[in-house]
Amino acid sequence: MRTTLLTSFLAMLAMPVSAADITKTASPNGRLVVTTAEDGGKITYSATYDGITVIEPSRLGLVANFGSLAEGLSVDSLYEGSVTYDYELPNIKVSDIKREGRVQSFYVSNSAGQRLGVEIVVEDNAIAIRYLIPKQGETGSIRVMSEATEFRFPSSTTTFLTPQSDAMIGWKRTKPSYEEEYQLDAPMTAKSKFGKGYTFPCLFKVDGGKAWALVSETGVTSKYCGSRLSEYENGAYHVAYPMPEENNGNGTVEPAMALPGETPWRTIAIGESPMVTAEQTITWDVVTPQYAIAKAPEYGKGTWSWILWQDASINYEDQKAYVDFAKAMGYSYVLIDNWWDLNIGTKGIENLVEYAKKQGVDIVLWYSSSGYWNDIVQGPINMMDRSIVRKQKMRWMKRIGVKGIKVDFFAGDKQETMRLYEDILSDAADNNLFVIFHGTTIPRGWERMYPNYVGSEAVLASENLIFEQHFCDTEAMCATLHPFIRNAVGCMEYGGSFLNRYMSRDNKSGNRRLTSQVFSLATAVAFQNPMQFFALAPNNLTDAPAECIDFLKEVPTTWDETRIIDGYPGKYVVMARRSGDDWYLAAINGTPDVLKVEVALPFAPDSEVKLYADGKTVDDVVLSTVKNGAKLGKLTVKPQGAVVMVGK
Repeated sequence: MRTTLLTSFLAMLAMPVSAADITKTASPNGRLVVTTAEDGGKITYSATYDGITVIEPSRLGLVANFGSLAEGLSVDSLYEGSVTYDYELPNIKVSDIKREGRVQSFYVSNSAGQRLGVEIVVEDNAIAIRYLIPKQGETGSIRVMSEATEFRFPSSTTTFLTPQSDAMIGWKRTKPSYEEEYQLDAPMTAKSKFGKGYTFPCLFKVDGGKAWALVSETGVTSKYCGSRLSEYENGAYHVAYPMPEENNGNGTVEPAMALPGETPWRTIAIGESPMVTAEQTITWDVVTPQYAIAKAPEYGKGTWSWILWQDASINYEDQKAYVDFAKAMGYSYVLIDNWWDLNIGTKGIENLVEYAKKQGVDIVLWYSSSGYWNDIVQGPINMMDRSIVRKQKMRWMKRIGVKGIKVDFFAGDKQETMRLYEDILSDAADNNLFVIFHGTTIPRGWERMYPNYVGSEAVLASENLIFEQHFCDTEAMCATLHPFIRNAVGCMEYGGSFLNRYMSRDNKSGNRRLTSQVFSLATAVAFQNPMQFFALAPNNLTDAPAECIDFLKEVPTTWDETRIIDGYPGKYVVMARRSGDDWYLAAINGTPDVLKVEVALPFAPDSEVKLYADGKTVDDVVLSTVKNGAKLGKLTVKPQGAVVMVGK
């Protein structure tokens, strides 16, 4: 596997910089320009794209326990250079990444002689910013009390944001869990639902849509906390740290580390459309793998009973039925969800693993992340947060042949929680286990940093269709958000692709899904995660259209290329993904009106294309084969429906 290649800096010698100097760094193609400046002892950055102001002068810096590195600053050295990123990563939206960037790195000092480095990478459509913190004389550690880092957009900017929830609320006091609903095209002056700011990633439409910006962060390890955006205050958003109440009050809000050290990267993808920002790879470009493993996880598809059959299905016979179902679908995995420790037991799991192996299927087991920061009783609990017990359980899973774990119900974004994520991943790697996180934070470059990591929920996912009809009513609209926002910065374990019309075991009662069957095929393409556990059930082998079953048997879960062709967040999306020589295109309509759109398709001239379209009802699928697929660009998509194409 190729790794990042850093080119030599163009100017390695430290250069004295006067307080009035302004440094401009243009992207390789010259369209994105980042300017840094010293203004009255404060350091700012700003950004333009094609001459349009996207980020107005916004403060940089931080406040440490030993002093302020946010004001009273002077620039004492400057470095400029270039960087090339050239690596392979099979578990994100594109497998072969080649990016170039320009780098500016400078140090500032306060009146006490304390120093802070600022490093900025500028790619053609993305910016990454982090702080480099040297040892301060005899002071060899730091507690970062706050960051001055701002994002100051022009006043006419509108937003596509999801709020940070209060801590220790919701079901069994499990929030925040990155599962709140978005507010769309809202003015920056709008207040968030809980008054606690917004979770990453955050999408901004600038100057009426002439430019777009997607703000997030990456490279978070056990040495820092996860962050978010504050409320809009004094004309800007700033980086905010976790709430004290998170983790049931355990752990500090402020991150601490040994020196020298560095903060995570704050990232801003910038382009002329949300399609451009969604295709960027800055999240993974700037991070470094934290360890190596002998063998990468075998990515693929799986079934799980809980999503439709719920808790009552966590018994030996139902899980055996789902193993048989996975075999019938040609899937690799069965996920056994909560309560297996009580309802099946370790001996029963060992027997299931043996049975599954004979069917060519592997088992994934659910665990709670803890037991002391929420009110969860679903077992197994009190294991993943305790190193001795965790390692014992993982050695047992390795011995019997379990392939992965799904760890659920985390407690927030404090450094304590980031440390737990890393510990679970590291111990799992030692035992040849892959890891899925649910009830969780967003991944922050983890697909590259931790090679046995295979996905996170961190979205208002498919399970909510079971709980309230409201989520069925808004399913199609939400599906047009995720490719532009949540899924643009990391793998998204959504658990989608229902074929049941009703959210129940008998497919006759419960909440009613309003989206079409072709829509469910489209989400298998639109939602990217290298390990897909679809919301299917054994009854779908006989009560769902055969065309849908065949498609969901064949659709890949890893992709070599992704193109966001057209769309508008909350309304529609047209996107295509390539696996090998095969292109899969999904067009999703999230509105109550018929969508008509003309787009350029990725198919080769004279190629034969399978076209899946909605029929007279949402349960009807019209499958046709069309020659010269490159000319199929005039799409008509029914309300809450989709069009799917497959070709070369």
